[in-house]
Amino acid sequence: MKNIKDVEKLDGVKVLVRLDFNVPVQNGIIVDDFRIQKSLPLIKYLSDKGAKMILVSHIETKDNPTLEPIAKYLNKLGVECVFEKNYKKALNTENKITLLENLRDYEGEKKNDKDFAKELASLADIYVNEAFPVSHREHASVCAITEFIPSYAGIQFQEEVKHLSSAFNPEHPFLFILGGAKFETKLPLIEKFISIADKVFIGGALANNFFKERGDRIGKSMVSLENFNLSRFSASNKILLPIDSLIKDDAVMDCGMKTVDMLRVEIEKAKYILWNGPLGAYETGYRASTLQLAEILSEATLRGSRTIVGGGDTIATIAELKLENKFTFVSTGGGAMLDFLAKGTLPGIEALEKGL
Repeated sequence: MKNIKDVEKLDGVKVLVRLDFNVPVQNGIIVDDFRIQKSLPLIKYLSDKGAKMILVSHIETKDNPTLEPIAKYLNKLGVECVFEKNYKKALNTENKITLLENLRDYEGEKKNDKDFAKELASLADIYVNEAFPVSHREHASVCAITEFIPSYAGIQFQEEVKHLSSAFNPEHPFLFILGGAKFETKLPLIEKFISIADKVFIGGALANNFFKERGDRIGKSMVSLENFNLSRFSASNKILLPIDSLIKDDAVMDCGMKTVDMLRVEIEKAKYILWNGPLGAYETGYRASTLQLAEILSEATLRGSRTIVGGGDTIATIAELKLENKFTFVSTGGGAMLDFLAKGTLPGIEALEKGL
């Protein structure tokens, strides 16, 4: 991939920057600004170089999915930008920084429509993808656009690829901690990393699938209905499962403290730790084990272990504890992180590699 920092002259150059400002907003208030903060180094870099920026993103909120609160928030952060609802009006804009309205207002975006991508490309001289979290999607502003305009990877984008790629050739002992609920999205990671990692801990609702297939009683616990033939992993001594659980209304809601202590021992032995996904029903308030895990991993980082973490609820945990800077790397990606770890590439990466 070409790096935006490889472009020698940016003074006066119009740059279309694809960002991921799909952050939680409640009553017009930004609840979590992690992804916004991660976009600031690129915005500052381009601004210092004299570039004119047209920022584009999508946002998905239950009510009024608009990027206008993001524009207001950026201005509070010192990024002077103008919010523009109609992207066509940005064609001749002389604003230093313009933020366009939600890309998903246009049906051509999710369809990866080339005509829509060409119209977006016409707004600028070059394109920068700084939206790693959405680069597993074949959308117009991620993929098709690279066919019409010189395209580069952004600063955070490059960091994502570099740090996540380290999992393919890690230091050992390597501990992979995998939580969450959607087993079908996590199974490819188990299949891939069972041969790379020294230990793979399965937590959250994912563990219930292992318990179910080995005949344990799981009551009303969340579990995938599909049979994943997990017995193929039973011969491996690498798989670790919770050894105690917090039960409510006949359902597993969180890992117990014995499990957290077991993880602490494994973390103290590991030189490389990769973590994605909560250990309990995080969204319904069962967060104790996940919060403790974050603290334990931050301590491991101080001891010199390499810690790579990511995932929506994982990031929320880290933000709550104000531990964003206490890990080797915190990925902005959710599904994109999982897809990259499973496949080693993403549609957005391939588009940059093949594009102009």
